Amino acid sequence: MSPEISSHQAAPSETKAAANRYGSNAGQPLTRRDGLLKVTGRATYAADNHPEGLVFAVTAVSRIARGRVRAMNIDAAKAHPGVIDVLTPANRPPLSHDPDEKMPPFGFRVEVLQDDGVRYANQPIALVIAETLEAATEGAVLLDPQYDVEPARVDRATGLRFDPPGVGVGGDPSTAYGDLDAGFSQAAVTLEGEYETPPQYHNAMEPHAVVAEWDGDRVTLDMPNQALAMSCASYAAFFGIPVENVTIRSPFLGGGFGSKAIINGPQILAILAARMLKRPVKLVLTRAQMYGPVGHRGQTWQKLRLGMDSDGQLTALHHRSMSATSAFEDFLEPAANASLPLYASPAILVEHEGLRLDTGTPGPMRAPGEASGSAALEVAIDEAAEACGMDPLAFRLKNYAETEPGTGKPFSSKALRTCYAQGAARFGWSRRPLSPGQMRDENGLLVGWGMGTAVFHCPHFPAEARATLRADGTALVETGAADMGQGAWTALAQIAAEALGLDADQVEFHAGLSTLPDAGVAGGSAHTASAGLALHQAGGDAIARLTDLAVNDPQSPLFGAGNIGVIARRGRLYRRDDEARHESYAQILARSGQSEIIGTAKSARDPAVASDHALYSHGAVFAEVKIDPDLGQIRTTRLVGAFAAGRVINPRLVQSQYFGGMIWGLSFALHEEAVTDKRTGRIMNADLAEYRVPVNADIPPLEAILVDEEDAIVNPIGVKGVGEIGITGTVGAIANAVWHATGKRIRKFPIRIEDML
Repeated sequence: MSPEISSHQAAPSETKAAANRYGSNAGQPLTRRDGLLKVTGRATYAADNHPEGLVFAVTAVSRIARGRVRAMNIDAAKAHPGVIDVLTPANRPPLSHDPDEKMPPFGFRVEVLQDDGVRYANQPIALVIAETLEAATEGAVLLDPQYDVEPARVDRATGLRFDPPGVGVGGDPSTAYGDLDAGFSQAAVTLEGEYETPPQYHNAMEPHAVVAEWDGDRVTLDMPNQALAMSCASYAAFFGIPVENVTIRSPFLGGGFGSKAIINGPQILAILAARMLKRPVKLVLTRAQMYGPVGHRGQTWQKLRLGMDSDGQLTALHHRSMSATSAFEDFLEPAANASLPLYASPAILVEHEGLRLDTGTPGPMRAPGEASGSAALEVAIDEAAEACGMDPLAFRLKNYAETEPGTGKPFSSKALRTCYAQGAARFGWSRRPLSPGQMRDENGLLVGWGMGTAVFHCPHFPAEARATLRADGTALVETGAADMGQGAWTALAQIAAEALGLDADQVEFHAGLSTLPDAGVAGGSAHTASAGLALHQAGGDAIARLTDLAVNDPQSPLFGAGNIGVIARRGRLYRRDDEARHESYAQILARSGQSEIIGTAKSARDPAVASDHALYSHGAVFAEVKIDPDLGQIRTTRLVGAFAAGRVINPRLVQSQYFGGMIWGLSFALHEEAVTDKRTGRIMNADLAEYRVPVNADIPPLEAILVDEEDAIVNPIGVKGVGEIGITGTVGAIANAVWHATGKRIRKFPIRIEDML
């Protein structure tokens, strides 16, 4: 391993040019600290680790979706040259935690060969360990499992419907505000629609992987991981060891999107094999094996009913979602909850129903609930505008919520009106004809314009950090943060540098290691706010300790300034009432005889903030599509998004995240769907050749407007999340543009060519 990676240190050198041009702290568009390592191939991902004595594990997976494994040819697999052993339910060593018992906080059951039952296609049914990857792969083929097959439950006709105890991660299955019946009785116009969103699977560039190495009762795990401390606790429970005996190294993640925050069965089996063999074991899931045991976005069938008065004001909103889950778990996509925070209706009811299928358990996938739910909601809102004879933007402004619908809580901040205005102006929305089918381009293609509102909540996870000011005037800041491509190494270092009064290139940033202070979960668009606040407070603590040294030292020009206060800037402390009196950090430490001074912090959101305020990021997305009237081919030709998400730490990174969300929204609207063979329950397109995601040629010119927004309530650094909000407006915007081009209202995603014909 290269020195930069083994120390989990971000390289600051490539930020210097940008720092010289823009200044180097929060608010500046610095380039990524990890960029040079990645583009030169020196970034070490989990599977790049090759400890001495390494052996390879491959999971053999089920070819059926329901039944049991009757027999496997274990002797043939073991006889293959290079195969060391085969783990099956018959010989799997015991675990200290029952895998059928849910483990908080996410509480997922895991599949680790506890029996011979098969509950979904691609379920692990054995683990082959060999001296080479090729031998392990061939050994898995030689197992040639035989099955007792039961009919697979794959759709609404065959699945088992149930009332769920909760949705998402601990959410309520239903929420009601106001009198729904009264609201509909007062409506001059009512609208009902049914909407369907498909199952979607995680296709991060880096598949799930682990390199596990035991030293006695201590284990070191190289793996992509979004929740280091939480995962250490889970692995410790499974293997019956103290949590401090588990070390996870995760300096780089090639994408996560939620799936890498939750431990899974294949990784546990690889760790178990390493303990059993007393040798390091590497396991990397194949692309096809990602379609099963590591979570996905569950399919939904949603019904929306809206009532409006004669002026187009909502009188009632009812959103009901049936969400698919596995036959043995309860995680449901909380899609209907997307209707709670946006539009001002005196009566709102959202409800969820579950549908058990023979599939792997769904889990959090970028914008869980909001992506699926807003896809349906934003199309329904457009239909409501049409029914009222109103422009879609005018209808949304008519039903603009000044406070959180239902609760009446004030928003900590809400610049959505500005998002609407700036996005519409940049897009040219005022030139949009009200009726569909009115626009064509110079080539005769149908042209349509649509819009959607974007919203995402602002969670906050407890986090810890450490900041060390060193004798040479530089600093080391540490927190167990995860960077899965969003730029956390860079943005978090900028926050720390600002708190310490240093330039970013004077700050060494360590992350991606579980022995560092717990940075919480990199998920829910909360990582910058959560870990960033801890770094901000740790930096403040270090400066306070340094200040205490200076103001109590008669030899310091800052002596006696304790009540007046000081300002930390550019590596120096300045007396607040007389900036001519100042001193460098290095001078203060040298005179004190200390080589360093350490600040620490444990941060969490004040419970009163969430109980008294509604906390959301907002935005608006405008889309243009062009459709061949003869062939039905759909192309998105423009996307403009305007987003307000509190304080922007790094505009370059934020814009990149908005672009990523909008691209995923385009994928949701027009491309992405896992297709299941109803005869076998197997996913037919479990690869990147046939599971369609957009390529460069599918992506139109993108524009993301960063709307200024100050929020002193959401957290002390004023930061909201940006990673997921871009999806939530884009799906509906594209679907609505398709209607505007053709007059055809498509309520099932993805929208296909055949829907146009």
